[in-house]
Amino acid sequence: MDQMSPEAITALFTRASGDYVFARWGRPIVPVVFGVDDATLSTVKGAIEAVVVLAGHKMAEHDPELGANLMVFFLRDWAELLEVPNLDRLLDGLAPLVARLQAAGANQYRVFRFDPSGAIKAAFVFVRMDEALAEVPAATLALSQAVQVIVLWSDAAFHQASPLGLVEGVAVLRPEIAAVIRAAYDPVLPVAAQEASHGLRLAARAGRLV
Repeated sequence: MDQMSPEAITALFTRASGDYVFARWGRPIVPVVFGVDDATLSTVKGAIEAVVVLAGHKMAEHDPELGANLMVFFLRDWAELLEVPNLDRLLDGLAPLVARLQAAGANQYRVFRFDPSGAIKAAFVFVRMDEALAEVPAATLALSQAVQVIVLWSDAAFHQASPLGLVEGVAVLRPEIAAVIRAAYDPVLPVAAQEASHGLRLAARAGRLV
């Protein structure tokens, strides 16, 4: 199997600004999915559960503070977000955000919230089903979103290469990315980090897991 270099792993958490920023979930994940039928709902939740199990993390039925802490929205037009009850109370600046997404022609966007330790405590995933995403199988799209929300990756982490690969025509998580996710949840490592040396510690663990 392919093994990523320490530099490549560090780059996964190095933002376009040059800052190293890492965070993982500090509490069990409680997902809720909007805008899909029952079959797709099962697919999305199944993908999230699979990635959570891979990480060695946990899911739950209820978050004592937030109820649900991972909210996934599938929509046809960004303007639909303005019609979601109380979403503007959860996300400051919702209207300007929608305007920016519309202007950019974006088809997906993620927002994270953090607890005082820096760990992820909530995430919002927005997927606009444009023509390109409509061609993607539901299982592939679900797995991709689950991977991208399990840790706080760099804003440029997967611009050059998808975290997924194909095995006999079926999308699967690339083993080297799976190893990074498992390493990220090693209890020895901190829940959040802003020093690039953390990337070296990740690489040392990921190398043993590939």
